[in-house]
Amino acid sequence: MKKKNFVSMIMGTVGGILFAIGMCMCLLPQWNAFNQGIVMGAAGAVILLAMLIVRRRMEGKPAVKLNGKAVGTILFGIVGALALGVGMCMVMVWNMLIQGILVGLVGIVLLLCLIPIVKGLE
Repeated sequence: MKKKNFVSMIMGTVGGILFAIGMCMCLLPQWNAFNQGIVMGAAGAVILLAMLIVRRRMEGKPAVKLNGKAVGTILFGIVGALALGVGMCMVMVWNMLIQGILVGLVGIVLLLCLIPIVKGLE
């Protein structure tokens, strides 16, 4: 395994777990840990963003350029992730099973649309 892949794997795992636990702490009222969940989720997001920077440096690539396509792609990904998250909240927190599944599926489809947007079709 190459060094850049190992570092990305470790940082991605730690950041993803912290982010996921933070979101659970925020969304599950039984835990009574909303503020701590925000801190933990933010720490996970910071580690994931740091992973992006570290990975690009290890590959010898320049920093991410922010042009119109990059900003649009990021916004599209945010909308897809929010739709998926709202669908999950509708099912798990608000007891709206059918509507939550439909909203979650819309989010999944939006996130799947990111693949041809970023990679292109051949």
